[in-house]
Amino acid sequence: MRVLFITEDDPLYVIHFFDVFLAEYPRDELDIVGITVCRAFAESRAATAQRVLRFYGPIDFVRLAARVTAAKLRRRSIASLARAKSVPLLKADSVNDPGYVARVRALHPDVIVSVAAPEIFRAELLASARLGCVNLHSGRLPKYRGMMPTFWQMLNAEPYLTITVHEMAPELDAGAVLATERQPVAAGHSLAQLMAAGKRTGAKLMIRALRELKAGTQARQPLDLADASYFSFPGREEARALRSRGHPLL
Repeated sequence: MRVLFITEDDPLYVIHFFDVFLAEYPRDELDIVGITVCRAFAESRAATAQRVLRFYGPIDFVRLAARVTAAKLRRRSIASLARAKSVPLLKADSVNDPGYVARVRALHPDVIVSVAAPEIFRAELLASARLGCVNLHSGRLPKYRGMMPTFWQMLNAEPYLTITVHEMAPELDAGAVLATERQPVAAGHSLAQLMAAGKRTGAKLMIRALRELKAGTQARQPLDLADASYFSFPGREEARALRSRGHPLL
């Protein structure tokens, strides 16, 4: 099965997915034809900085920036992992650009995998792989559609996180579920710990889902969007509420 990944440049959390996936995927069954690494949030760096500062507050913002800087000084990135494993990097300013979609079609992927891809896939990209596109979502669907599902599950005192692999559809987080895995939430767990752990769990889950997709044995569970919720990026007050429950952000 020929697999193309589309993801975001995140050296702190999303990179854990690729640490595990690239080390453990069955090379006799899955052929990674490329990885596209996009800029996070698909917005200006100033807008991203304001969004992150508002959420984390000044102290954790500085701590987070220090972690990102340390990762960059160690040259730790998804792109460097790909190069080390001889996986081609497919550049894109926008994954919906017709030129990019044409290059994707030329690779003849069987499936496109989104891992925190910062853009909504339009119809042309969704249709460019033989078996379609699948997404890793760190929340139970359709309850936790949208952004930062790990955070919202923790804030709502869920006893565990649900990691989900689902088909992608024109509507965000609305495609049929292919596989799920639960991850316990314990007292004192930080948001950072669970986000990283969720990506590691998600890598193993994605391997399972892709193997089942290849074999045609996956059990599709269509979503009933009548009971769906949608969460946006949390702000300062929500962050304070999570800390008050004993869960630090970092």
